[in-house]
Amino acid sequence: MGVAEQLTRGRSIVRGRIDVLLVTLLVVLLGVDLLGQLVGGALGFPFLASVFLEGLVVGLAYGLAGIGLSMTYSILNFANFAHGDTVTVGAFAGWSTAYVLGGLGTAGVGSLFLLGGSPSISVLSAFGVVVIGALTAGASGAALSLALDRVVYRPMRSADGISLLIASIGVALGLRYLIAFVYGTDVRGVTAPVSKLGLFRLEGVTGIGLIRPGQRVGELAGAGELPFFLPVGAGGTGSEVLVSLTLHGVALAIAASGLMLGVHLLLQRTKLGTAMRAMADNKPLARVTGIPTERVIRATWIVGGALTGIAGFLIVLERGTMSFTFGWLLLLFIFSAVILGGIGSIYGAMAGGIIIGLVDSMAIIWLPSSLTKAAAFAVLILVLIVRPDGLFGGVTTA
Repeated sequence: MGVAEQLTRGRSIVRGRIDVLLVTLLVVLLGVDLLGQLVGGALGFPFLASVFLEGLVVGLAYGLAGIGLSMTYSILNFANFAHGDTVTVGAFAGWSTAYVLGGLGTAGVGSLFLLGGSPSISVLSAFGVVVIGALTAGASGAALSLALDRVVYRPMRSADGISLLIASIGVALGLRYLIAFVYGTDVRGVTAPVSKLGLFRLEGVTGIGLIRPGQRVGELAGAGELPFFLPVGAGGTGSEVLVSLTLHGVALAIAASGLMLGVHLLLQRTKLGTAMRAMADNKPLARVTGIPTERVIRATWIVGGALTGIAGFLIVLERGTMSFTFGWLLLLFIFSAVILGGIGSIYGAMAGGIIIGLVDSMAIIWLPSSLTKAAAFAVLILVLIVRPDGLFGGVTTA
């Protein structure tokens, strides 16, 4: 091949992949700018670590909530717009249960069920109540998903995706305003203040510890004033928070990571997971080979609905507030996570959720807080320009 032909081929490759080059250049420039801010002192490590942890926790929540949506699409091949309101139903069911159990004797059962009264609920003060609430949220999400499939989606199984999508929008509206009718439309706080787990520097000693609500590290006389402190090193002077996360955020991260691992094991190590992957890859062939498709579909709704309900409960645990529209408002981010990862890919939903959460949180380094949400969607667009099928495009359940 001559020099002229090589140059012509090189120019055609560059023209054909100019989108990849531009995205790569943008990522490199942002990385260089971030490093420059760290070295120059314009950006401190504590702030960077805090926004990273916050984005990771939010991303795990998006990823967990997106698994059910991705499973529904990969098995049934339609976008379920009622998914966000399933998040809401699971959250309200779980927190109603937690309030009834945690507030017995402080108010009437009816008032507590409607999230009245003010029981002190946190992972420290009422760990068992929180666990039961999360399990109830999962059971409610699974039961609701099964009921909706039996009443709405199963009779429409042979319909096209658009008809099912429109039906799911109607279901979403019905669920949303049923919740509003029962619980009201107010935004309410449902959790008690909780301690923070973090890396602190106390009079030159760096360590991992817990700080109670209302405590200020700069006002502490020493490590003895903390309920727990494990020194890990020395250096620096004074007292400050290097990085911290509330125990509710820690609980969300641990629970979401454990559930994602459970989904992985289900898909890769069980007969049900093998059947799900087979149906996602080729439904007619799966039916011919004897896979009980209706049974697999029911299992999909159960698993996806349970994860969705638990995700709603955990998101409220971390945020501390909830309303009848919070799942609907989350739906756009959940869809973004699923599409970014590759719609139909369960692992893609997990990865996409983490990426959306990190970008949303870390964009505050370069943008005003009012534009960080737009940055998350800009990243979605950039990725789809480079990979139109998403990061895990072409892979359904693996």
